Amino acid sequence: MSGRLVLVRHGQSYGNVDRRLDTRPPGTELTPLGRDQARAFARNGLHQPGLLVHSVAVRAAQTAAEIGAEAKLAAREVAGIHEVQVGELEDRSDDDAVAEFNAIYERWHKGELDVPLPGGESAEQVLDRYVPVLTDLRMRYLDDDEWTSDIVVVSHGAAIRLTAAVLAGVDGSFVVDHHLGNAESVVLTPVTDGRWSCVQWGTLTPPFYPEPGATPVADAVESGTDPMG
Repeated sequence: MSGRLVLVRHGQSYGNVDRRLDTRPPGTELTPLGRDQARAFARNGLHQPGLLVHSVAVRAAQTAAEIGAEAKLAAREVAGIHEVQVGELEDRSDDDAVAEFNAIYERWHKGELDVPLPGGESAEQVLDRYVPVLTDLRMRYLDDDEWTSDIVVVSHGAAIRLTAAVLAGVDGSFVVDHHLGNAESVVLTPVTDGRWSCVQWGTLTPPFYPEPGATPVADAVESGTDPMG
């Protein structure tokens, strides 16, 4: 089992630029910068992959297309790995909506996985659709001793962080403090007994320690940055 699972966030989208909670597929397209980010990831941050898949969202498909063009690999769409669905907060960019999303997301990483976003998903619901996709990829490819390539999964920031944290046991406080930039990735390596080890989180490598004194909800609102990383 030498292949890795590379969970990469899509490139910058127009929804990201507007700081909108843009989660419902198909969603917004990539900006020109987003396409550049995807190509740069393929050139600089990627071992030659053996499989490239993406979510149903347009921005993920476009990111995968740019990566695939560089890697000379066809991308395919898979269901279940789209972004956390924010329900009544969809398309909002106001501070109250961003704060509410981040507050509930932080509760998930404290173990309250059954708490839903208003009219949207709970962490349990996200994991119930997302984890089986990764398990299937592992069983079909990564658990095969003859498979040596990475699998690249183009997906979405909040969903990647949640799923990777649960699968690899990454500290919840660290996860809340450390968003993924566009075209950044979390890299998981399969280990024994069906478990996973996280070997890269964005630009960071283990150990993954939380920031002392961090206030992630307030910081996310005050920073004016994209809330979905």
